[in-house]
Amino acid sequence: MTVFALRPDPGVPVPETAMVMAAGLGKRMRPLTATRPKPLVEVAGKALLDHALAHLRAAGVKRAVVNVHYLADALEAHLKNRDYGLEILISDERAQLMETGGGLVKALPLLGDRPFLSVNSDNLWIDGPVDSIRALAAAWDETRMDALLLLVPLARAHCHGGQGDFHLDAAGRIVGRRKPGRLAPFVWTGVQILHPRLITDAPEGPFSTNLFWNRAIEAGRAFGIVHGGLWFDVGTPRAIPVAEAMLADG
Repeated sequence: MTVFALRPDPGVPVPETAMVMAAGLGKRMRPLTATRPKPLVEVAGKALLDHALAHLRAAGVKRAVVNVHYLADALEAHLKNRDYGLEILISDERAQLMETGGGLVKALPLLGDRPFLSVNSDNLWIDGPVDSIRALAAAWDETRMDALLLLVPLARAHCHGGQGDFHLDAAGRIVGRRKPGRLAPFVWTGVQILHPRLITDAPEGPFSTNLFWNRAIEAGRAFGIVHGGLWFDVGTPRAIPVAEAMLADG
């Protein structure tokens, strides 16, 4: 049995703060990222970053911490020129790109001491029967969890060239990572809830969120729920028309 996102209780609180990962170099998206940061690449007439922020606002998130590095001025100008219905805070990585784990550490003073959302700005998702962020919030249990990831079955990971990321048990606990040369049934969508207590004892400088995930998996405190809608890995220019065609078809 796999834990799918069920219809959430409308009274369940959603994390008020989200980290939006927007600092990457976007090398796989070249040449589109030669003159603009990857989060500002458009899909279906809207920047990837704006798609992510719209999801946050719809779910009831109050503030978004956006990290910036590559073409940071362009990202900040884009954010200042729009009303997202959210408080926007900047985690400035101009001096050094910190990668995902280091980015979380640098932004932690802005994220606060309560569980927060973390969203990659280069993945595009469409909610199914339920709002996926609200479903995450409904499934979150901080007495048992340090990390709760929104996952999609590998067979429904559109435009994704990987071989999967995680294995789940019947209770939704993440019990393993993909092994070399083998497939894993679930792909991370780029959306998760993390508890700040997991973001501790970190190395200095850039590093991956894998360090925190591995720690949570070993402790039995990493879980996942399965996304019931569409999801696209918009990592290359070729993925854009594929995603737009599927969106146009409903």
